[in-house]
Amino acid sequence: MNKRERLLNCIELKGDGEIFSSVSIAWVVWEKNIEFFQNLVKSCPHVSIWAGKDENRRAGSKIRDKWGCLWIYPLDYLDGQVIEHPLDDWSKFKNYTPPDPEKYIDWEKFKKDVQEAKNRGDFTSGGVDHGFFFLLLTYLRGYENAMIDFAEDNKNLYQLIEIIENYWMAVIKKYVDIGVDMIGFGDDLGLQNSLPISPSAWRKYIKPSYKKFFSFCRQHNTHVSLHTDGWIVDIIPDLIECGVSVLNPQDLVNGIENIKRLAKGKVCIDLDIDRQKITYFGKPDDVEKHIEYCVKTLGSEKGGLLLKFGAYPGTPVENIGAVIKAFEKYHDWWVKKGST
Repeated sequence: MNKRERLLNCIELKGDGEIFSSVSIAWVVWEKNIEFFQNLVKSCPHVSIWAGKDENRRAGSKIRDKWGCLWIYPLDYLDGQVIEHPLDDWSKFKNYTPPDPEKYIDWEKFKKDVQEAKNRGDFTSGGVDHGFFFLLLTYLRGYENAMIDFAEDNKNLYQLIEIIENYWMAVIKKYVDIGVDMIGFGDDLGLQNSLPISPSAWRKYIKPSYKKFFSFCRQHNTHVSLHTDGWIVDIIPDLIECGVSVLNPQDLVNGIENIKRLAKGKVCIDLDIDRQKITYFGKPDDVEKHIEYCVKTLGSEKGGLLLKFGAYPGTPVENIGAVIKAFEKYHDWWVKKGST
């Protein structure tokens, strides 16, 4: 089987236990330790390791996005923060013009790229913006305004949700028509220890659109990957019900045992390895032991587990190396177990 077939089998829990993994390294970390990471790339061939930089995200840069939100980027090449919200007052809503989904990407080029990838036997995917729905509401309105909208059941909120929903459905249909294997969605739904809105409010305002997006994909044989940072324990069953096939939760924030109880065997778990405690403050041995525990608790002889790690400034480079080495070490642990 080629890699695409093996990855699909892993996602669909029809595999042999192989664990695919990836590590994204912040550019400022990569450039200070290039030789170290290049050696790891050579010695850990089963781990996808990459680093990139967007020159538009230099420290101090300000960019207005297609929705009209003004972003500032405080640190080189890292994520930013919205400092101007185009709908901070509902009086601006009547004159607001959303972006055109036809201009989301160069669709003709993307179609050509997907076809070439299919010809090579590669796994193909499309993606939406990080913060595509719940977070987008907070970007457009401002966080406090959005929270008040939810609390007051503001009638304008329903219209804004419909606008966002229509936009992304048009984008999703484009991806489905092109025939990608999977569409990646990203929306940080949790805080450190809870949801920012109640589970009932989430089910009222966010879940219907999620279900519309994800069920459409699944009905058209397209897998759905959802990245979501923060504590989401209360809504993991809802996300699976909506049609998520690959769920990317944070490990320690949600608890490995909670993830096992709610998601193992029901969805492919794309586990986001801790970057707050063990990998930041621990030792390389602690890192290796944690990943071993994750693999043995959440993996299976049929697959259903992917591993992911983001390496950011401040993380000891030896701990980043320990993550990569552990990913390599355990990538076939379940394969070997299944063959004995």
